[in-house]
Amino acid sequence: MSAVAPRAVVVSRATELEQLVARHGTREQARFFLESRGRSLKEVEERHHRHEEALAAVLSRIPLRWRRARLDRSDLSRFVFGPEDVIIAVGQDGLVANAAKYLSGQPVVGINPDPRHHDGVLVPHPPAAAGDLLAVIAAGRARVQARVMAAASLDDGQTLLALNEVFVGHRSHQSARYRLRAADRQERQSSSGLIVATGTGATGWARSIERQRRAPVALPAPEAPQLTFFVREPFPSVATGTEIEQGLLPEGQQLEIVSEMNDGGVVFADGIEEDRLDFSWGTRLRVGLARARLHLVLG
Repeated sequence: MSAVAPRAVVVSRATELEQLVARHGTREQARFFLESRGRSLKEVEERHHRHEEALAAVLSRIPLRWRRARLDRSDLSRFVFGPEDVIIAVGQDGLVANAAKYLSGQPVVGINPDPRHHDGVLVPHPPAAAGDLLAVIAAGRARVQARVMAAASLDDGQTLLALNEVFVGHRSHQSARYRLRAADRQERQSSSGLIVATGTGATGWARSIERQRRAPVALPAPEAPQLTFFVREPFPSVATGTEIEQGLLPEGQQLEIVSEMNDGGVVFADGIEEDRLDFSWGTRLRVGLARARLHLVLG
């Protein structure tokens, strides 16, 4: 680390309790809503308290000489990250994926506030470990895993990064129409869209699709320089085929998709539909490995 004091950027998202109160106006209204659907406010409050306790524990362990910032997930796209930042994501695994696309090599510490509800693949550390982790980062001794990311680039220069997967399709439930090229194979298709996943995404959406296939694809490891793609429910017709359903994209190879949708075509990453690219008729998209990597602190 340089002589400039690091800045700890603590990223979190609203808890279910906070979302319910914001939607219904008061805690009692939220209680009525939950009880009318067979749920208890007590359970939601307990999860909220665990999250708040985790945040407090993390904040109390940031060194006094460090600068600090608090950031909600909804503000990630507007926040300017600096080279001296250390990102501390307190929440579920998806929070790390949400932040990854806005970073440029800064270390990320994933804190799991509720192991009973969050798998902890990207947030493996308990809140009490935050102090020790920040100390080894400051000393330059942190063990860091460089996780591969995907890049989706339109022919007009717009680019979207993804830690888990890129989705290409129609924003509604109607069929997506496009021309697909993978290596030396190409095909016109009509489907429910397709995803291009990294090794990190191989534990999520890609895994669900892969388990349903008659001919499974070997999903890559998080650090492996390759991607995998899956076409969702391709439809056979006189004009569309189903020969290219899945495959691996090694380093240096890209998947090329040309839209044949008059409107409603979209490209988004890691499940965040609000941060999307429009994919209208004739637009060309290429998806491959990104230069950027997520630097996830392991210990």
